[in-house]
Amino acid sequence: MRVSEKWGGDVDAAVELALKELKLTIDEVDVEVLEESSKGFLGIGSKLAKVRVTAREEKSNKKEKSSFDDIDRILASLPENQKVEVPEEIREDYDKFEQEEMEDARASAKAKKKDRHRSRNNRGNRRKEHKEHRAESSMFADLKNLEPAEGHPVETFLRDVTTEMGIDLDFTVKSGNGIVYVNITGKDTGTIIGKRGQTLDAIQYLASIVANKESDEYVRVILDAENYRSKRERTLMNLANRLAGKVERSGRSITLEPMNPYERKVIHSTLQDHPYVTTRSEGKEPYRRVIIEKK
Repeated sequence: MRVSEKWGGDVDAAVELALKELKLTIDEVDVEVLEESSKGFLGIGSKLAKVRVTAREEKSNKKEKSSFDDIDRILASLPENQKVEVPEEIREDYDKFEQEEMEDARASAKAKKKDRHRSRNNRGNRRKEHKEHRAESSMFADLKNLEPAEGHPVETFLRDVTTEMGIDLDFTVKSGNGIVYVNITGKDTGTIIGKRGQTLDAIQYLASIVANKESDEYVRVILDAENYRSKRERTLMNLANRLAGKVERSGRSITLEPMNPYERKVIHSTLQDHPYVTTRSEGKEPYRRVIIEKK
């Protein structure tokens, strides 16, 4: 059974993306609407539609051959932390591939033991260098040595917006080196973050316009709520490295779900010095996504 879960601006757009991936027509699938789209208030808190499109069973005495590539497609289409039951036929093909890979590796090890040992040392050094770079690649490294900025225009703007939204929040503003950082706390932080940080991103964009309205140099505005961005960044960095290892082992590229520019930058930054994979983005906003592929 082939399944595709997609996000879209509305249900029809999400279904169209799923049909394109499955290479089927609407008459050949069953469509389940998982989440309806919503425009939100003035674009704030808007939600994408999500659908699950399942290919209908074809009547045949012969079982269609599966590919372990389907595992990547299924996993890439899922939200974070969602479990998936991989069809048995796909798992068997994947296990067979893994077994063949192991047998080839053993044969190669016997024939080229010295070369493999030397290569392993080089690879270890390169991975060590990548790991050291990764530790310093955090986008929050620039937030050190910022000074408190009480009464900043961005704070005034945020208080006005959240008052209109009817939510109760506190703001701690720091600035310096062309950066304005706002830490948001309070009982309604979940509302200001929104689904996958979409509301936080929208308000950050508006706050950036306010901060740069009368500034001669560009000011970068970062809004964070209950350390959401730092936690999300660590999650994305771990995800990037796990998927990079998978691409390195299988040689097959992986396409992630659509992400905002900030999250795509985290993926790119995390893997920019990886010795064996590279990243690129494709598509148009808000459906632009990162592809991880082998060098």
